[in-house]
Amino acid sequence: MRVLALLLALMTATPAFAVLPGERLADPRLEERARALSQDLRCMVCQNQSIDDSDAPLARDLRVLVRERLAAGDSDRQVLDFLVARYGEFVLLRPRFGWHTAVLWGAPIVFLLAGIGYLLMAARRRKPSPVAVTPLSDEEKAKLEAALKS
Repeated sequence: MRVLALLLALMTATPAFAVLPGERLADPRLEERARALSQDLRCMVCQNQSIDDSDAPLARDLRVLVRERLAAGDSDRQVLDFLVARYGEFVLLRPRFGWHTAVLWGAPIVFLLAGIGYLLMAARRRKPSPVAVTPLSDEEKAKLEAALKS
């Protein structure tokens, strides 16, 4: 019973976000858009967290900036473009696909295909090549029997 209660508690637990009550927008739709955008933006201090999860001062400033831009009527794309222009592609947790990020997006596929090719070649090398078996001649049979007797 305790295990069931623990599992239920873990399933209903929600992650703690760093968004402060004073940062939230009054309009629920705008706040939802701001939260969605904040989850896709990298904290420039923490670098492995979104600004939605980070409590660093710069992350707070970026969350406020996103909300200000949305309140001013910017679209999600305009907000992202503004932040990319200001901070570079690094501010995006999931960089856009382009010629300058092609290696970033293509490298995993290239490494996967190279690994599969290597495994196929290694498996092919491991297979023993078929050896033609020729029966023993009468002379060889006689030598074998003599060797076995002695």
